Amino acid sequence: MPREVKSRDEFEKLLERATEIRVLKSEGSAKVKLRTSESLYTFKTTPEEADELVKGTKLPVVEI
Repeated sequence: MPREVKSRDEFEKLLERATEIRVLKSEGSAKVKLRTSESLYTFKTTPEEADELVKGTKLPVVEI
């Protein structure tokens, strides 16, 4: 079962441990999913903020 992350700071900490990133975009909102070795984490945000969060990572980003 995925776990929802509520704060951006917590999401950025998890981003360092992630092995895969998926971005689901729809009108006015986006959901970023992080796969770590332990669990799957989700973070709901705006599409612009989602682009900012994953811009500097070296991991593969899958946009759906």
